[in-house]
Amino acid sequence: MKKDVKKPNFFIVGAPKCGTTAMNEYLKQHPDIFIPDVKEVHYFGSDLNFRITGWQRPNREYYLGLFEKAQHEKAIGEASVWYLYSERAAKEIEIFNPAARIIIMLRNPVDMIYSLHSQYVYEGNEDISEFGAALDAEEKRKHGELTPSHTYLIKSLFYKDVAKYSRQVQRYFEIFGREKVLVIIYDDFREDTAGEYKKTLLFLNVDDNFEIDMKVINPNKIVRSRNLQQIIVNPPRLLLRLGSHLKIPLKMQSMALEKLRAFNTRYEKRRAMDVELRQALKREFRNDVERLSSLLGRDLSFWTNS
Repeated sequence: MKKDVKKPNFFIVGAPKCGTTAMNEYLKQHPDIFIPDVKEVHYFGSDLNFRITGWQRPNREYYLGLFEKAQHEKAIGEASVWYLYSERAAKEIEIFNPAARIIIMLRNPVDMIYSLHSQYVYEGNEDISEFGAALDAEEKRKHGELTPSHTYLIKSLFYKDVAKYSRQVQRYFEIFGREKVLVIIYDDFREDTAGEYKKTLLFLNVDDNFEIDMKVINPNKIVRSRNLQQIIVNPPRLLLRLGSHLKIPLKMQSMALEKLRAFNTRYEKRRAMDVELRQALKREFRNDVERLSSLLGRDLSFWTNS
């Protein structure tokens, strides 16, 4: 007898650095919700060309296998933050499950790209550590220049494009209808995490009285040594050959790299952005924020006018 195929019926689609990791972890604690341990699967979004060593887009069998352990849960979902930025993911999700519900989380675009750049520098995905210089490099990067050798998604380095939300949100509204799309503003999520969580549970049609431990998740990180981080992100071939020659299991090699990453990580508050740069970015994003405000029926001008 063929067993029932479990399919996700909701998706946290982004944007990056907007609280999606926290929301994903909070929802996983709910007994009526199933979310696999693997985050950022990116099964959808065929226009996202990831360049990760050994990575290939999951096939349908692998993807559905992530949800096999789901049992009685009413809501089954996953979180992949580049689905929002992708031009194809929304339609591909709709073809996969037309009844799917979509969760979008948005943050002040200036703060979002500053946080994203900081994360990328930490990960070794960005080799220009000065934020303003990284923004200046965007146009050349769109023409194939100044691209870091270890970046996993070149389009994600077009920071300003990533943060222009209005067209991205409109795409999901048009494909799924507004009633199936929940937009959460990061400011609300930060100020009233419990309230926004409850709103999300209602949107997913599960018990909204469930309470969880809302600890801080995904704080800002910096590296102690950029050279060591590059070795962790992209181990030298000699080191890989040595591991193979000594027949060290891949799991042990991975654990060693994680210990090195933890040793090389320091948690500290992000430095304030240059005031003139912040004002310039506010002016640049103002029109898109106005369009987003109109789209959502909510005034978000405080993001760019303050």
